Amino acid sequence: MQKRQLGKSGLEVSALGLGCMGMSHGYGPAADKREMITLIRTAVERGVTFFDTAEVYGPFVNEELVGEALAPFKSEVVIATKFGIQTVDGKQVVDGRPETIRQSVEGSLNRLGVEAIDLYYLHRVDPAVPVEDVAGTVKELVEAGKVKHWGLSEAGVKTILRAHAVLPVTAIQSEYSMMWRQPEEELLPVLEELGIGFVPFSPLGKGFLTGRFDRSATFGKDDFRSIVPRFTPENLAANQVLVDLVKTLAADKGATPAQVALAWVLAQRPWIVPIPGTRKLERLEENLGAAGVELTGSELNDLNGALSRIEISGDRYPAEYAKRVGK
Repeated sequence: MQKRQLGKSGLEVSALGLGCMGMSHGYGPAADKREMITLIRTAVERGVTFFDTAEVYGPFVNEELVGEALAPFKSEVVIATKFGIQTVDGKQVVDGRPETIRQSVEGSLNRLGVEAIDLYYLHRVDPAVPVEDVAGTVKELVEAGKVKHWGLSEAGVKTILRAHAVLPVTAIQSEYSMMWRQPEEELLPVLEELGIGFVPFSPLGKGFLTGRFDRSATFGKDDFRSIVPRFTPENLAANQVLVDLVKTLAADKGATPAQVALAWVLAQRPWIVPIPGTRKLERLEENLGAAGVELTGSELNDLNGALSRIEISGDRYPAEYAKRVGK
């Protein structure tokens, strides 16, 4: 597995990480814990050194899973987790208050079984708390040896600039894929200028770019996609044109659609590290194979030209969730 550096921070990780959220949160009932531990440890054996979780996934149980699975490999891997979303009466509430951050870090350290968190993200920006206060609190945690690097998830450019001025940001995490290219407009140029790494989640469009879904696909009530506009039957049908494009190139490359979709993300910048998630060993192997799929300059130009002519149908978030991003 190739390695990449997240911007100019010096933090080196595998070119592909593993998003662990779906193992216990967001995509139906939690998977079998022993099976997921085996999956995570297999990822380590295959060269993955970058694992992503958050306190709100579950809540809490995903951090516990990741901590237990990676216990034998703590010195060999980089674990990223997140603070800033609390679960109150069964609902997620954004909370970036300094006192909450100080409580959150202690819980995450305990569940992960580590002395310091490698990469600690603000999960969502709290409009009620100046980001300078958040950055200052995390700076205290860095000075106390409890956090090594920090970042923000789904933050707007102005907020990133303000946060970076207080404590240099190592990485920004946001959605990015062939289905969602908005980060190219403002975010990526700013990250390049500042030397900040980019960690795309949902690089497979929440599974859509694998080619496994058409208008007949259904999702359970405990699957987040059941409330995502992009996954209504009408939008699934309308967006098949994108899947067809990816499938055609994949066939030419002797690869799978998922591998081409991930190779496309990897090809955008050398400091981009996508974190596809999975519960299945065969999908893990498939995703990691994307690191060996090289898209030529002409293939990328042709692909990007074709992508620019495709209008994606359906928002990536329901309105309630959309209000929390880009702050």
